[in-house]
Amino acid sequence: MATDGFTTCLWFDDQAEEAAHYYVSIFKNSSVGKVARYPEGAPRPAGTVLTVEFTANGHKFLALNGGPEFKFTEAISFMIFCENQEEIDYYWTKLTENGGEPGPCGWLKDKYGVSWQVVPDSLDDMMSDPDPAKAARATQAMLSMHKLDIAALEKAYAGK
Repeated sequence: MATDGFTTCLWFDDQAEEAAHYYVSIFKNSSVGKVARYPEGAPRPAGTVLTVEFTANGHKFLALNGGPEFKFTEAISFMIFCENQEEIDYYWTKLTENGGEPGPCGWLKDKYGVSWQVVPDSLDDMMSDPDPAKAARATQAMLSMHKLDIAALEKAYAGK
């Protein structure tokens, strides 16, 4: 087994190359790699994109043009941990524009239907605080939001 981590395969109908460039444009430490094309006699026209390797935020992906049989669901999501509200706002805006959909509790779907959670670094610490009242207040505040608001979460956590 390879020792350098995992590669996530994302199944698209026919938007693999477009999606790879889209994700690379949003995240730092990103690049598009090898592109493989369907050969003669394959289920798709020869020369059309089969797969695109790309890296987004240092994570390896393979985008596959596999056809319309499978769709993305919220059962799998990518979490983006953000240092500040500016980062949350940036990722939220970029990933919901042009057909993306905001969801509850910091979740969203991008224009391809891939689910993301855009959350502050501090959220897990607040929600798992040994003081059950603090954890409950932070959790209740998070449950009432779409895009997460760090200042409002911290205020709730502190009981203000």
